[in-house]
Parts: sequence; C-alpha cells; structure tokens
Amino acid sequence: MLISNRLKYQTCGSDGATIRLARDSGGSVNTYAECIAAIASKLAPTGVADALKFLLLAAAVLLSACTSRAPLPEHNPDLPLPLQLHIQRWQADERQDWILVIQREEPGIRWSMMDLLGIPQARQKLIDKTWESDGFLPPNPQARELFAALLFALTPQDELAANYPGAWQHGKQRSLPERWDIRYAQPQNFELQLANGPTYQVTPLSGETP
Repeated sequence: MLISNRLKYQTCGSDGATIRLARDSGGSVNTYAECIAAIASKLAPTGVADALKFLLLAAAVLLSACTSRAPLPEHNPDLPLPLQLHIQRWQADERQDWILVIQREEPGIRWSMMDLLGIPQARQKLIDKTWESDGFLPPNPQARELFAALLFALTPQDELAANYPGAWQHGKQRSLPERWDIRYAQPQNFELQLANGPTYQVTPLSGETP
C-alpha cells in the first residue's frame, strides 16, 4: 500500500493576520488545532478574557470536527470488487435512488455514485484511510458518510473485529454503536440505518432497478 504524501493548504486569518498551513487531503484534525493555536497567538495581546473565549469556541468546533468524521477500517477489507449496488435512501417518506460502482484502483478504492439518469452525484477515492475527491464534483460529506458506512457493512465478518474495534455482529445484525446499524438479508442485500439520519436499502444491481 502506497502512502499519499500529497499536501494541500489551509489558510487561517484573524485581524489581518494570515497563516498558511499544510494539511493532508482528508482535512486532518491537526489542521484545526494548528489554526486555533495560530489565531489564538494573534488574539493574545487583546486580553486574556478574549483569548479564553475564543479558545472555548474553537475547542467546540474541534470536537465537532473529530466526532463528525466517519470511522474508517484499520485496513481495507477484502471486498469482491468490482461491485455495482442499487442504493435507496429513505427519509420522511421521501425516496431517492442511486447507482453505486465500487472498484479497486491502485493504490486505493474508487467510489462512483450516479442517479438513475447516469448523472454523477459523488466520486471519491479512499487511499490510505483518507478520502480524496475524484474529478470536479463539489465536496459531498453525506456521500462520504454513506461510503464509509457501506464499507463497514460490506466488511467480511471475520475481518470485522480487527478493522472496527467496538463493532459487533449477532446473526444478521451488525452495529457500530451510536453510528451505524445493519440488518442483512444477504451479504450485499441489507438495510443501513444511520444514527439520527436516513435509512438506506442496499441491493446488488442486476437487471431492472425497481
């Protein structure tokens, strides 16, 4: 597995001061910490109280960033790629249908999602536990969460414990507590429930899409 060393840059500004920081393509938590520290150093002369208020707010943002990132496996699981899946998203009695193609592309896994007319909705590459945009589509956090959840659902049972500490499976039900719940009909036919989010029905793509 090749390790991606490509860096992008994050700009943090405060009171006219600009700090340019290198970050990895996944938007690492270290970037937020560095931005907080850099801006706080500029705010310090205005008073301890102002600096403390800012740091409390920044800590809340940092905590939110940490908890919002979808978990990824320790190692890419052994999936029977390529896969073509029909995804139905249900929320408040509203349904959306997508086609998802998952294929191996060294050094990672490529995820391409489109609607039933073939219009691309999201494209991502998972390389060394980091999501990278593939093409010119805008960022789609909802799609990244879905792809991460599908990777969890598709992980073979004998690889589950090593890749997702804290996950469990009993019979046809699998869960990563407080994140995702899976109920299987078959290994590639299942219902995926996101915590406080929509429900997805996932089936292998063959023949006509219902």
